[in-house]
Amino acid sequence: MGARVRLTPLAEAHAEPLFEAFSADTDGRGATYLPYGPFRSAGELLSFATLRAAGPDRFYTVVTDRPVGFASYLRIAPDAGSIEIGNLYFSQHLQRTTAATEALSLMIGAAFAHGYRRVEWKCDALNAPSCRAAERLGFRFEGVFRQATVYKGRNRDTAWYAILDAEWPALAARHAAWLDPSNFDGDGRQRASLETIVS
Repeated sequence: MGARVRLTPLAEAHAEPLFEAFSADTDGRGATYLPYGPFRSAGELLSFATLRAAGPDRFYTVVTDRPVGFASYLRIAPDAGSIEIGNLYFSQHLQRTTAATEALSLMIGAAFAHGYRRVEWKCDALNAPSCRAAERLGFRFEGVFRQATVYKGRNRDTAWYAILDAEWPALAARHAAWLDPSNFDGDGRQRASLETIVS
């Protein structure tokens, strides 16, 4: 739990409020680079949540004053000490907010706290906002896997990013300094960006 958000396992009870939050995205753009969505009804999202709760990936609902999005751990490989953060479906109420940064920082920190050595971030190489988000959070670009998969009827080249356990302490300090209330003015504007802040 953070100061602005909490992460709770994705549950059937979240379907209705999540569908309401996602409905603000009237053209479905938020699901462009996901293999599923946009959801056409709360019932469809309920079916999705039910399946994911029973699956191998660990989905979490991001909650501020209400459920506003979800994310997951996937490609979970304890023996290799590797885990990926993905399936980010953030509603317009969460996108580009301090709460979104805090949610992802919490997920990265929890992975390392549980003994993982490597946290990965992968996205469609065409998904410029996701690439920028990865770099802003401190993930290092490791290359592009060409024609890695096909989804929604199109090819996907996958951009790979990662943070290693030895890199996280300095990044965690930067995240904490950026999230500190003193880094924001009375209107909520950041005084220093996450990329430039000195912890």
